[in-house]
Amino acid sequence: MDESRTVEEVADNDAAKAEPAERRPSRLPLILTIASLLVWFGFQTVQLVVERGNLSLVKGNLEAPMQESQKVRAQLEAVINKTAELAKQGNANAKMVIEELEKRGIPIRAIGQAAK
Repeated sequence: MDESRTVEEVADNDAAKAEPAERRPSRLPLILTIASLLVWFGFQTVQLVVERGNLSLVKGNLEAPMQESQKVRAQLEAVINKTAELAKQGNANAKMVIEELEKRGIPIRAIGQAAK
């Protein structure tokens, strides 16, 4: 009887060895996907930080010209307002200048009202 048990145990062991062990799916694709996403997001973050720095630099470089243009605009508005006042007083040349400015789309009345 010991032999039959031994033969049965051997048969069970052989059957267990013959059945393919259940393989766990590989995690390599998941690891590669996560790694590539991390690299991509890192790259995008670095690019955005660099672009933000560049935009800040450009904005800083444009501050002085912007202030100069505002000064010139204020001076131009002052000249237009004075010319409009002369035109109201009856100066023929000032009237001609105001008419030409209006023909070219410069809103003379809006500038005169905004200054008051």
